[in-house]
Amino acid sequence: MGRIIYWVHQSVDGFIEGPNGEFDWPAMGEELSAYSLGLTGRAGAFAYGRRVWEMMSWYWPRAESISDHPHDLAFAPIWRRTPKIVVSRTLTGADHDARVVGRGDLAKELAAVRERVDGDLLLTGGTGAAAALTGLGLIDEYQVVVHPLLLGGGKPVLPDVERLDLRLAETRSFDGRSVLLRYARA
Repeated sequence: MGRIIYWVHQSVDGFIEGPNGEFDWPAMGEELSAYSLGLTGRAGAFAYGRRVWEMMSWYWPRAESISDHPHDLAFAPIWRRTPKIVVSRTLTGADHDARVVGRGDLAKELAAVRERVDGDLLLTGGTGAAAALTGLGLIDEYQVVVHPLLLGGGKPVLPDVERLDLRLAETRSFDGRSVLLRYARA
């Protein structure tokens, strides 16, 4: 059974969105992009909360017609071929090779998914699903990319979670700008 990894971009002041919901600030330089593509390329499945899923499922199926950024062009086929899990209490179904979990016993549903997934389950962005999985003790590793800006408010990375001791597994800088903080459960 693979690990559950939470992969998230945040500002120096700890927000994943600005005060008006903006997420136009993560800079995917060459080094960060290469790391991200390696991480996503090895994942057995991607996991998202409902809100991030809605954004991802709109953008990635048509990314090549919207963007010419090298990262987007490289990630789009990875996204399309990788199975997806959506953590939601409200969705009843999802397209793009996605399965919805969370309407019943989330821990049991995810255990069943993990048994069938060959590799790690990569939970990307968002706060609701990450906080829920953290609360259940299901996230094995937190990979936080800190970008060099202050948003001055917005949505915090993990609101309303209980204290949890972690062990620093790695730090790394990318493109002379961003820093990866990789933590494992202690």
